[in-house]
Amino acid sequence: VQLVESGGGSVQAGGSLTLSCAASGLRYSDNCMGWVRQAPGKQREMVTGICTGGDFPYYADFVKGRFTVSQDGARTVRLQMNSLKPEDSAMYICAADSWPDPKAATTARMVSHFMRGAGYRGQGTQVTVS
Repeated sequence: VQLVESGGGSVQAGGSLTLSCAASGLRYSDNCMGWVRQAPGKQREMVTGICTGGDFPYYADFVKGRFTVSQDGARTVRLQMNSLKPEDSAMYICAADSWPDPKAATTARMVSHFMRGAGYRGQGTQVTVS
């Protein structure tokens, strides 16, 4: 499985950035894709994610109303980040996994799955807000 991320960079507070992640090699068509972030000295955080199972997307409380996640087909996920804050600065890492049972691809499963480090991850893309 390969996850290729793009986007990221440096922006002033209040600005916007868009991240994209394209997945290849996922075994099953029913999947979840999302973003976790890791800042130096801080715990890994689940930011957002979306699944093909039909659930509403997941958003961490600290990004609700500012970030929007979307899927372009079943293999690409985009993250539109608006009203960025300095505390959003982190390495944003795309995460993905797939399941044979379409009912298994849910946001509840995705959050616990990705937070314990399961599934597949990209190299990450740096977001810096000053």
